[in-house]
Amino acid sequence: MIVGIGVDVVDIERFGRQLERTPGLRDRLFVPAERELNTRSLAARFAAKEAVAKVLGAPAGMNWQDCWIGLDQNGPTIQVKGTVLAVAESKGVKRWHLSMSHDGGIATATVLAEG
Repeated sequence: MIVGIGVDVVDIERFGRQLERTPGLRDRLFVPAERELNTRSLAARFAAKEAVAKVLGAPAGMNWQDCWIGLDQNGPTIQVKGTVLAVAESKGVKRWHLSMSHDGGIATATVLAEG
């Protein structure tokens, strides 16, 4: 059963400027394993986190570091803990599906939550 679908797009150049202008933003949004990635990859991961938030109804108090994008043999994976895991469990999410891309200055992510 599909619990929810979320989609988000990020302007890569604008996102990069925001990271440069806002000290600590990279640390607030990303776990250590993500922080060293290039701006395109960070923008796609931020889009994925936003899409996860949309699937969950954009809950107040969501900690950005409680959701991160990992990689396995099949590609990118959504990992959750803490605040994000609690909301996901309350909605019956058992499995996440993720597609990310970047082209033409835009990063995009689509997330499907399955119960």
